[in-house]
Amino acid sequence: QVQLVESGGGLVQPGGSLRLSCAASGFTFRYYAIGWFRQAPGKEREGVSCISRGGSSTYYLDSVKGRFTISRDNAKNTVYLQMNSLKPEDTAIYYCAAGRREWCTNEYDYWGQGTQVTVSS
Repeated sequence: QVQLVESGGGLVQPGGSLRLSCAASGFTFRYYAIGWFRQAPGKEREGVSCISRGGSSTYYLDSVKGRFTISRDNAKNTVYLQMNSLKPEDTAIYYCAAGRREWCTNEYDYWGQGTQVTVSS
């Protein structure tokens, strides 16, 4: 049974930090590139970050560059998204997704259920 389970979301003040985790099971994790997406109320889903299956290539949305860092631990079947200097506009549900490709693309095979991130004072 394929599962992607996000965790680490919550309420944080502007300028604060959170680390999201995406734990995978039911498929061969190391064969998959992993992406993080977010969707805010009333807005379309957007790609936030992605990491290639080997971890050598990463992508970041312009608005999060320098604040977010993606990493993966293939031994633990987990991808992390470290989010620093959070802003109210980062508020959204964050999803991870897995695509059976070496590099980051727009095509994903599996999706998690999401974790809520709220940035507010």
